[in-house]
Amino acid sequence: QRRTTSDGAARDRGAPMIEAGLWYRAAYFPRPGEATWRESCDREVRMVRERVGVADVSTLGKIDIQGKDAARFLDRVYTNMFSNLTVGKARYGLMLREDGLVMDDGTTWRLGETHFLMTTTTANAGKVMQHLDYCLDCLWPDLKVHLTSVTDQWAGAAVGGPFARKVLENCVEGARVDNDALPFMGIVHGTIAGKPVMICRLSFSGELAYEVYSGAGHGQHVWDALMEAGKPFNITPYGLEALGTLRIEKGHVTGAEIDGR
Repeated sequence: QRRTTSDGAARDRGAPMIEAGLWYRAAYFPRPGEATWRESCDREVRMVRERVGVADVSTLGKIDIQGKDAARFLDRVYTNMFSNLTVGKARYGLMLREDGLVMDDGTTWRLGETHFLMTTTTANAGKVMQHLDYCLDCLWPDLKVHLTSVTDQWAGAAVGGPFARKVLENCVEGARVDNDALPFMGIVHGTIAGKPVMICRLSFSGELAYEVYSGAGHGQHVWDALMEAGKPFNITPYGLEALGTLRIEKGHVTGAEIDGR
């Protein structure tokens, strides 16, 4: 049973936990007076649209990719280019199976000239790692690339909504998060409550949003700090039900729409 670093905080709020890939994640966060899951979900969606919400995204697959041919490798495994991506920026990538159907999608962050961090969907983390290993071992063994699964090493929180930037401004030190310093798909390094964090400005909800990554050992600490920083803006945690609704409302493709089903 794999649990995220915010699992205890979610259960303390009465969140039902459901299986997502190899992990348990909060489905929604009920409040007194809400009789059904739908009422809780709708409230959480409204908060992200109108105020600010935070979701645990630690379960996303994460693969550290390094080596002199890392950029060329990513050009081959994704349908779009990564070799022209600027250091300190991220890009959305679409990965196909050999028969042309979509295998997975996610963002990959360029941390250095020969260093990338790939994120995958929660359910396909193992499958993508296996696929990348196959590509290197069997298809392109001449490429100088090293892969390491680091899913368990990073805790992640998605902070989204009109007040998302103000929440980060309340707690991030050592880095600016204004529009000039942190543009769309930009990456900055700083600290939250004294713990190192890496922040990318990206969104799956369609609102102004950021993904905040910290070492897994600091995950709960950073989560608590984000919740504290968001109190003036009525920040609310949201679960998988709201996450799915937010995606559907914005027309983001997902699941059976793209995987051949």
